Amino acid sequence: MKKILLLAVSALMSVFCVAQTKNVTRQKSLVLYYSQTGTTKVVADEIRKLTGADIAVIELEKPYSDDFQQTIARCQDEKGKGILPVLKPLKADVSKYDVIYLGYPIWFGTYVPPVEALVKKVTFEGKTIVPFCTFGSGGLEVSVRDLRKALPKATVKDGYGVRTARKDAVSAEVDRFLKENGYIAGKVESLPDYSVQKPVTDAEKKLFDEACSNYQFPLGTPVTVGKRSTKAGTDYKFTVKSRGMDGKDAESVILVTVKKGAKAEFTRVIR
Repeated sequence: MKKILLLAVSALMSVFCVAQTKNVTRQKSLVLYYSQTGTTKVVADEIRKLTGADIAVIELEKPYSDDFQQTIARCQDEKGKGILPVLKPLKADVSKYDVIYLGYPIWFGTYVPPVEALVKKVTFEGKTIVPFCTFGSGGLEVSVRDLRKALPKATVKDGYGVRTARKDAVSAEVDRFLKENGYIAGKVESLPDYSVQKPVTDAEKKLFDEACSNYQFPLGTPVTVGKRSTKAGTDYKFTVKSRGMDGKDAESVILVTVKKGAKAEFTRVIR
């Protein structure tokens, strides 16, 4: 009797799993992104390759300059005047998709003006938005919060972000992100929690300095650190004291990873 019952439960679970798989495969996905220098395009192409999603680019009627300083000057001028860049018509009908992988660089601490123009122009009601971004130091968390405010009728998921200096890590990290969150099939190593934060030792301060020395702006002074060991190496989570843009004391979290046989890498700032 028990054997018959177990077989019946197993059959029901198989039917349920098939139904769930069919529901997932019925969802249509689109990778929609803006890329200024090509780095965000690298991530977009990787997501498209692994998910099989359609892909479309956010383009401007008047593109930003390839010169960094000119682009910054134009953005500041537009912000001062309260205007946004004009977008070209999208080459994809967003209404036909269930899941939108939305990609962008981080400028001025959040998603770029072209994406700001997009979310004011296009209806994302009822869509699942999966953000991904590229940056010099950080901005993923802030941009996700800003998207949730801008798109209250969409479901904005936690996203993926990578420093421009770490483009080589994109393939492995995007694969993990998509599998870990159930966007594609597959299993990944479950990462342990970081240890409790403890005062930084001289050796850990040296490791922090080595990882962050190539970044163009001061990142502050590490005060405490937590660690975790993985198959790839050791990850560090530093609590850092610094000065904010307003001159006041500020605190942030800086993540550093040390792969086996490699140098320490500054991965991102969490503010």
